[in-house]
Amino acid sequence: MNFSATYHKPDIDIKDFVSTYWTIENSTDKNNITLIPDAFFELVLSKDSGKDFEIWLVGLGTTFENNKEMPITKMFGISFKLIASEYIFGQPIADIENAAKKLPANFWDFSESDLKDTSKLIEKANKKIKQLIPKEIDIRKKRLFELLYQSKGAISVNEIAEKSFWSSRQINRYFNQQFGISLKAYCNFLRFRSSYEHLKEGKLFPEQNFSDQAHFIREVKKLSGVSPKELSKNENDRFIQFSANPVK
Repeated sequence: MNFSATYHKPDIDIKDFVSTYWTIENSTDKNNITLIPDAFFELVLSKDSGKDFEIWLVGLGTTFENNKEMPITKMFGISFKLIASEYIFGQPIADIENAAKKLPANFWDFSESDLKDTSKLIEKANKKIKQLIPKEIDIRKKRLFELLYQSKGAISVNEIAEKSFWSSRQINRYFNQQFGISLKAYCNFLRFRSSYEHLKEGKLFPEQNFSDQAHFIREVKKLSGVSPKELSKNENDRFIQFSANPVK
């Protein structure tokens, strides 16, 4: 596949809300990809060949999308951690699970010209997100997401509830209303994301608290459609997980 990708860390001041900045440029059409869940939701600026500049809010992906055509395009994306839906965007993302919502083309004062300089675009995004962070954040939610991302999903619902001083019933109600999935399901997506990073390094055995190898294989097949071995090969860069790449 004739495309290039870059990945960039956010400023430390917004790391609780942003996972990664990324760019993708694809110079040829008729390329098919399999898009696999990456445990984050995205703000995507894109300019496809023959189309107008667009901005999309892309919800959580909970299943793989096979044989998705990749257009000739230039894209810039911000992979947001779940807490950002409430405290940066001020809205649930449950209604865009496995879907996307088109935003105004001037959202956050972004424009097509911003795609010409990634460094300046990242500076602009950093500044905007910092401005939107509220002074008050529910300490239970802050602790909950710290536990999730530190453990990469390899943590039980009961342990999260105990350490965040929030009942598992309340947490699941919050997750279902805000994100459209249960906490346990989200832990599975985080573990899969971490496992994909290991697979790309050639590590075919589970490192994220799967009960056994068979369980690991089932989860990988469920979320990617293929075995861990095939996913690790990633022939022709077929599999794409927007934020799950080493950040330089």
